Amino acid sequence: MTTVRDARYDVLFEPVRIGPVTARNRFFQVPHCNGMGYRDPSALAAMRGIKAEGGWAVVASEETEIHHSSDVAPYIEGRIWDDRDIPSHLLVTKAIHAHGSLAAIELVHSGMAANNMYTRIPPMGPSHHPTSGDLYPIQARRMDKRDIADLRRWHREATVRSVEAGYDIVYVYAGHNLSTLQHFLSPRYNNRTDEYGGALENRARLLREVLEDTLEAVDGKAGVACRIVVDELIGPSGFTRAEMVELLGMIGELPDVWDFVVGAWPDDSVTSRFAGEGQREDLIRGLKDLTSKPVVGVGRFTSPDTMARLIRQGVLDFIGAARPSIADPYLPRKIEEGRIGEIRECIGCNICVSGDFTMTPIRCTQNPSMGEEWRRGWHPEVMRPRHADDRILVIGGGPAGLEAAMSAGRRGYGVVLIEETRELGGRVTKEAQLPGLAEWRRVVEYRAAQLDRMANVDCYFESSMSAGEILAYEFNHIAVATGASWRRDGVGVSRAGPIGFDDPVDVLTPDEVMSGSRPAGERVVVFDDDHYYMGSAMAELLVGEGLIVTLITPEPEVASWTQKTMEQHRIQGRLLDLGVRIVVSYTADRVTGDGLVVRCTYTGRERTIECDAAVFVTSRLPNEALALELFDLRDEWGSAGLTSVRAVGDSLSPGSVAAAVWDGHRFADDVGRSAEPIPFPRNVGAI
Repeated sequence: MTTVRDARYDVLFEPVRIGPVTARNRFFQVPHCNGMGYRDPSALAAMRGIKAEGGWAVVASEETEIHHSSDVAPYIEGRIWDDRDIPSHLLVTKAIHAHGSLAAIELVHSGMAANNMYTRIPPMGPSHHPTSGDLYPIQARRMDKRDIADLRRWHREATVRSVEAGYDIVYVYAGHNLSTLQHFLSPRYNNRTDEYGGALENRARLLREVLEDTLEAVDGKAGVACRIVVDELIGPSGFTRAEMVELLGMIGELPDVWDFVVGAWPDDSVTSRFAGEGQREDLIRGLKDLTSKPVVGVGRFTSPDTMARLIRQGVLDFIGAARPSIADPYLPRKIEEGRIGEIRECIGCNICVSGDFTMTPIRCTQNPSMGEEWRRGWHPEVMRPRHADDRILVIGGGPAGLEAAMSAGRRGYGVVLIEETRELGGRVTKEAQLPGLAEWRRVVEYRAAQLDRMANVDCYFESSMSAGEILAYEFNHIAVATGASWRRDGVGVSRAGPIGFDDPVDVLTPDEVMSGSRPAGERVVVFDDDHYYMGSAMAELLVGEGLIVTLITPEPEVASWTQKTMEQHRIQGRLLDLGVRIVVSYTADRVTGDGLVVRCTYTGRERTIECDAAVFVTSRLPNEALALELFDLRDEWGSAGLTSVRAVGDSLSPGSVAAAVWDGHRFADDVGRSAEPIPFPRNVGAI
């Protein structure tokens, strides 16, 4: 079926000039981290190359360190410290250029945002100040004039290397509280009294000098971008939008393109639980009028209508994206080819961000191929063709089962998906009803829509089968995607054994709450030993229904793992605003007639939290009974024509939704392989 682009979106495919180079359309993959950086250059190149193939006119690197005096170890970012780094960057630029896109590099000197744990060189910044990155007993020293001259030289040298490595656009970075240039710009950190401190003109002096240096160093061979914070969101003690307006009056015509960001990284990449599409438009709107140069901005844009509106209204010249380009590297091509319904929309869960914080290759809930383009040869749009006319049965329509059925169907296999309820989605359908998680429905909606288009995939609802019945249908491969169930006994991270029950008490699991059950009485305790989003979501749901809620966690803060998705502070703040009582550093010990007895994580001292009921958010058990039954009948597989059975997703190992989708994809990719592929190819000895 031939499709054509909707004329409303023609404006998105106009070329835009950036200094000496031209972007073929208005889609701009802004710099984003990926947990691969200098360590995994081949994987990085493959990932960026797919973005170019998918139609992004500009594909940018992550922040790239220009010198060893600014080392963000243990985090894995880019490096262009010296000429030895150039070959790795050439891999990236060649992959991007192969599809006609421009390659951009974001150069950074992180200064007081870097602890230099690898190089052990004392960090430096505009003033004597504790480092602003992870909490270490380290302070940044005040830069003198020689240090400032060195920084300018290092940036020029890195710029020359960037051009030699094939980059078409070189960034000057002053945003996200991660750059020395922003630290000089901000009165929050800059208390100097020389020509680099005080009035805005002085605080902006180093930024102006580096911009001028970079323009001179590229020598007309590359465009120069400036990524800058337009408001630090901390009031007059920081750099404000009013000062940004003043700054554009000073240097608005210097760079070839402006890339506007807001606040620190957690402010610029807010999860969907706390912000919708285009959250910061009000702070960006109007700045484009103050410069003749093109402007890039982000807002987790997933709607082509929003994108076109922003261009037509003169808010932006480029649609910037990090997370939407991760969820669907082919987003521009799908809009261009009139395939809007095939876009995998970002759900704003920030599991992609966790790759940076865990120093592991990037991952995505919607796009299981993200980070696996080189390592496993996965492509977001293309699957290997089927190896034979085999039939596949997928049992369970949750995230793993949906991905397994869709991906196997794309390979050309005949697929039957059976689901025991009336609707697809499993845990996602339930969790999307919790406060702030509605956009997670996109995981189900995208896959259900694709399955509807596949003549070789059949879905059956309100269906269940025993192991014996399954063997009678002569399937060749079976994916058991029956999910997992929350435990009632309290076993979790902090407890290897069950919680004691001295008296009968109303105890519920998240599954029961999401299915409509509610605790008895008004006073309910949520014991969170899971530390991701579920405990806080339970508390928010119940307090919103008028219950008196206490959330207890063994950790020193609520939902501690969500530090890695940059939303922990918002989660805890919202619960406090809603009136949830928070008890940290306590582990549930036993239930009595008076309530829940808890024990201090540090001292072991006991206290009783009075309550009428409890919700235990601790850990889950795989629903593995059917898979085990099938394995017990292994001797009968041959006569039934059955080659393989595998539990996938939560029914194998309960984890995140992203992990379930990835495992469903792995099942589909593995069907028909005669031998196990090399699991982890890597750049051994990469600089």
